[in-house]
Amino acid sequence: MTTATAAGSGTQAWAGRLRDAGFWAEWAAAIGLVLLIIIFQSLNSTFLSSGNIASMLVAAAILVILAVGQTFVIATGGIDLSVASVMTFGAVAFGQAYAAGWGLALSCGVAVVAGTAAGAINGIIIARGRITDFIVTLGMLSAASGAALIFADGKPVTVIDTTLLRLSTGGIGVFGWTVIIAAVVALIAHGALFWTRFGTHVLATGGSSEAATATGISTARIKIAVYTIAGLLAGLGAILLVARVGAAEPASNTSFLLNSVAAVVLGGVSLLGGRATIVGPVIGALLLTALTNGLTLLGVSQFYQPLAVGIVVVLAAFLTRFQK
Repeated sequence: MTTATAAGSGTQAWAGRLRDAGFWAEWAAAIGLVLLIIIFQSLNSTFLSSGNIASMLVAAAILVILAVGQTFVIATGGIDLSVASVMTFGAVAFGQAYAAGWGLALSCGVAVVAGTAAGAINGIIIARGRITDFIVTLGMLSAASGAALIFADGKPVTVIDTTLLRLSTGGIGVFGWTVIIAAVVALIAHGALFWTRFGTHVLATGGSSEAATATGISTARIKIAVYTIAGLLAGLGAILLVARVGAAEPASNTSFLLNSVAAVVLGGVSLLGGRATIVGPVIGALLLTALTNGLTLLGVSQFYQPLAVGIVVVLAAFLTRFQK
């Protein structure tokens, strides 16, 4: 085969891929992020300034962590509607422990334990009680929100700590410490999902629970594990949220729930289970953050931002129909 023939074959192959809807479905988040960067930078030159990039990355850090936890759940064919409320509950647990004089380290442990316990309860009821995940996590959404309001008496707890302040404001270049933590979480999750037996069992459970059981996989344990992971990461997100806000607020932020699912969908993870990626949801989280940030810089009313996010998510969900 001559060089010209090989080049022609390669060009035809790429042309065929560009005509394939599956190609656009696979790369929807990355392509969308690049397009948003080009559009917003052309409309506002400060979009790619170092300060704004650092701000966007910090804003995306918590969403990345929640999206990673949601990815494990959705990979098994489930969904966790309680992640935002569990994070709020973990933040309140942190605030109450800190206000009681337990110290920063122990308060962080309390937040993680609170989130992990809520996630484990979700998993046990879903796996052992054989109740649909939608109902169980919807119930936990309400229960965690109510518990946060009860424990905090409806009042935010101000947390002033120099270490937390450094965590929220310090970093290396444009990469804040919260961003670095989120990146480490994503790397560990990628390794666990694709380089371990546990990850194989997670994807097998989502692909076909019956087939996974027939091969000796305890699908009940896998489901308990993934919801526990989602709860643990929600607890970690609670710590970063308190560090960023400077207070433990009992009011649940539902946008984290919607955006965590949206980031996973944008990232190309199958909502039916059995197919997942970690890089995709991370890019999806960055895309959603860039979208809201860019609209804010352009002076677009916050009322229109959820509409824009919703349109993007529906388009991404439509593209998933063509995934192979």
